[in-house]
Amino acid sequence: MSEPLVLGIETSCDETGVGIVRGHTLLADAIASSVEQHARFGGVVPEVASRAHLEAMVPTIQRACSTAGIALRDVDAIAVTSGPGLAGALLVGVAAAKSLALALDKPIYGVNHLAAHVAVDQLEHGALPEPSIAMLVSGGHSSLLKVTDLTTGVEPMGATIDDAAGEAFDKVARLLGLGFPGGPIIDRTATSGSSIAIDFPRGLSTRKDLERHRFDFSFSGLKTAVARWVEAQQRAGAEINIPDVAASFQEAVVDILVRKALDACQSQGVEDLVIGGGVAANSRLRVVAEERAAKLGVRVRVPRPGLCTDNGAMVAALGSEMVARGRTPSPLDLPADSSQPIESVLV
Repeated sequence: MSEPLVLGIETSCDETGVGIVRGHTLLADAIASSVEQHARFGGVVPEVASRAHLEAMVPTIQRACSTAGIALRDVDAIAVTSGPGLAGALLVGVAAAKSLALALDKPIYGVNHLAAHVAVDQLEHGALPEPSIAMLVSGGHSSLLKVTDLTTGVEPMGATIDDAAGEAFDKVARLLGLGFPGGPIIDRTATSGSSIAIDFPRGLSTRKDLERHRFDFSFSGLKTAVARWVEAQQRAGAEINIPDVAASFQEAVVDILVRKALDACQSQGVEDLVIGGGVAANSRLRVVAEERAAKLGVRVRVPRPGLCTDNGAMVAALGSEMVARGRTPSPLDLPADSSQPIESVLV
């Protein structure tokens, strides 16, 4: 049997993504982003995102098919993000996928957004070793997962209990007047600053915290610490070195992410760490993860930056894995679930 040709649709937030994958080979990754429409609000507006998905869906599908050199009837299956994410945005993608599946008489796979972020790494680095530890860091999620079977066995080890890493980047960037989205801007700004200029706190890292939240994340306190430091400088009439603040803040985030991810690997005796999600595009995170992991004999896999942010390729990659492993397709009445748990890899 030839490798399955799968079309994936991603609409969990502000990116309309359509990817086409054959096996582990990426044929097309078309994206229409509405980020500019949200920038003036300083964050994603759900209603604006939903409307943008409606307008972008058909042309993005057409662009993906043209890039891949296929007709829609050629695909073997349709995969779509069914959750978690913004409810209205998810509904647009799920409705589009159902329409395609019904019209083309193809099976549909409603898949978990977080598991898809893990699956996309296979498009770049081949089959994922099982078990692996996956750390997913984005605007809405900071999660540690043990992956024993990419299509069924994703076990949560820890998650964010307040602000996710990407959310903290956005809020600190707004505080510093750097704009939105905050992740790329802080990454660039930090290159001319000192990461040791300011000793910002590392959340959930004390002995007492680790007893209850060993693998959980918290960035709300860090965000507040940055705000208070900036306010203190302003009251004192001191000049604020924005690159130093950006670099020191970024270092605090990266330090705790890598520290907990490698602790998870060691606790489970796992030698492979996959890092995914939008924050995985951060240059400092990649460097620190590689350096510290090498000392512990842990192999690190991080997709190229373009595959870290939300995209249709990751959904197609997970859908392809579902087909290859003979997983039962989703029913045509599959729901969009904004709070879909990671254990529900396939709906």
